[in-house]
Amino acid sequence: MKGVLLVNLGSPESPTPKDVKPYLDEFLMDKYVIDVPFLLRALLVRGIILQTRPKKSAAAYAKIWWDEGSPLVVISKRMHEKVKQLVDIPVSLAMRYGNPSLLSGLQELHDKGVNEVLLFPLYPQHAMASTTTILELAEDLRKKHFPEMKFTIVPAFYNKPDYLKNLADSIKGHLKGFDYDHLLFSYHGIPERHIRKTDITKSHCKIDDSCCNTPSPAHEFCYRHQCYETTKQVVKLLGIPDGKYSQTFQSRLAGDKWLTPYTDVEVNKMPEKGIKKLAVVTPAFVSDCLETLEEIAMEANHQFKEHGGEEFLAIPCLNDSDDWCKTVSSWITNWSNASSSNKKEVDSEKANA
Repeated sequence: MKGVLLVNLGSPESPTPKDVKPYLDEFLMDKYVIDVPFLLRALLVRGIILQTRPKKSAAAYAKIWWDEGSPLVVISKRMHEKVKQLVDIPVSLAMRYGNPSLLSGLQELHDKGVNEVLLFPLYPQHAMASTTTILELAEDLRKKHFPEMKFTIVPAFYNKPDYLKNLADSIKGHLKGFDYDHLLFSYHGIPERHIRKTDITKSHCKIDDSCCNTPSPAHEFCYRHQCYETTKQVVKLLGIPDGKYSQTFQSRLAGDKWLTPYTDVEVNKMPEKGIKKLAVVTPAFVSDCLETLEEIAMEANHQFKEHGGEEFLAIPCLNDSDDWCKTVSSWITNWSNASSSNKKEVDSEKANA
């Protein structure tokens, strides 16, 4: 029996230091997030970051928290419910960190008799700290608890035409009535070394102006290339001229070289360049979360206006929009039908033999 596990990032149970601290511990102690040896990671996270960060992060979460709970989790659940209504196979929801856990999601499918799982990380672009960590944990759990299960992985969908159309249509819809000077594509940042670590050729990625535009097998797992390709294709669909858009990377930890240009630095420079009306979209996420609601819609908005900007529009993620849920459902149905068709062909061959 086939089933699907949708997986998103996750969230603390509440916007309090008490609940934020274990969430940050699970998140930051992930070897794919802070990819240094365990003892150094433990010293950095548990000896330094967790001594001060939970209080600050809890205050940020409190600013965006909804009555129903964490926006990311609430939106993911809404999407999950819509998708379930559009497909004929079981669909479960899990978070990489926090609840509902990956184990509970797989257990729910197992209890329904599912042994073929479409593992669906809800990230358009591939990265170690998002996609890889989901796949590795899911495989560890499968081996330990569900050895009869078989996984099929949904790869990064940054270049799928229906996803790009959903994203372009969403941007176009939210820009109606907003006479913007500039559209900024802000993606979540990652350390530059993550790009080199995921280079399967071990030589292509130079993180310059050429490697992301030169065809290579490395692009299958290159987050930077996939971000620029997303922007390129959406801009083409929307017909936005050169000079009226740009791309940056938000969120970073001190001490490492992260992907540039940095969103906060560039946003602060824009008013002096004559950009007074700014729209920002965050295509590294399909669900609004702390990074979109607090970091962009609140902090970047405030900083832009502090530096002379006049109007700021934070464009929501795809969230649980009907078109996006229909796209996800169509991918699921295509996989389910293709799997069933292949199985029938194999069974037919066995019968004829």
